[in-house]
Amino acid sequence: MNLPLTSDQLALILVFVAVLLAVNGLGLALASYRAHRHGLRRRLTSLEAEMPSRKELASIRRERSLSEAGDYTLPAIPLNKLILQSGVTVGPVRVLMSMVCLFAAGYLIVFTLQKDHIIAFAAAFAIGVGAPILILMTLRDRRRRRFEEQLPDAIDVLVRSLRAGHSIPVAINTVARQMPDPIGGEFAIAAGELTYGLDLETALVNLRIRVGQADLGLVVLAVSIQAKMGGNLAEILSNLSQVIRARFRLRRKAKALSAEGRFSALALTVLPFALFAVLWVIAPTYYGHVWGQPIVKHVLLACLVWLTIGNIIMHKMVRFSI
Repeated sequence: MNLPLTSDQLALILVFVAVLLAVNGLGLALASYRAHRHGLRRRLTSLEAEMPSRKELASIRRERSLSEAGDYTLPAIPLNKLILQSGVTVGPVRVLMSMVCLFAAGYLIVFTLQKDHIIAFAAAFAIGVGAPILILMTLRDRRRRRFEEQLPDAIDVLVRSLRAGHSIPVAINTVARQMPDPIGGEFAIAAGELTYGLDLETALVNLRIRVGQADLGLVVLAVSIQAKMGGNLAEILSNLSQVIRARFRLRRKAKALSAEGRFSALALTVLPFALFAVLWVIAPTYYGHVWGQPIVKHVLLACLVWLTIGNIIMHKMVRFSI
């Protein structure tokens, strides 16, 4: 039977996990910042050359974890899509290598301290797989929020360009040159795809997949219907811009009204683990008499299951689809 962790061992594990998460988060943040700088330089260069070259378009796709033809490069499409939508440019191979290294390091450290393969595997999975995916999801959500804020202004640029007599590809290129990242870089890729053979609907669908933002689907649908049925696209997009702005204001209002519920859910989730860790550090023998009992592990597992169910319910209560 394994002895419980001492305060020194627990502190060492916590420091190790904190350092790993900090290094991994810093690496992904630097990759996101580098992607922003590269996109800025690329768009400044495109001011001189109206459209990116075919070689440059292929290079952009490789940076965004796609093949030169624009297809996914990983068999695990959800992970590939997450890397793509997060905006990092380290590539899927480096992300997978980072996950493998974190998994191996976490397993060795925890197994050395605890001598239990199950605990070591669970901790290594959380460190090597869970933490990078959580960081990528955070970067993806942040990028989507920036895109959502920029989308109405980008539609206004499209409308002005169309009313000035320009075609859709020229209007998309205007957005790419005038808008900052992330929307400027994404429209630049769409403009390049239009230049080198893709039809308008496919290029816009690829744009929606690369971003994963819900309101962008309305733009794709409006352009697709106009291309098939005809109509005043500038007027349609102008009305759509107003609708998106109204939805954006409604989302902000709903988020403000649900702030108390979200904070309560976070506090109720973190408090048991924080209290357990504090008691273990300041009074390591507090649970010493009952920790070796077989029923304790079953009780803790049941508590984790109920905590997960409660988190799912609270998440559904404070999350609104608008």
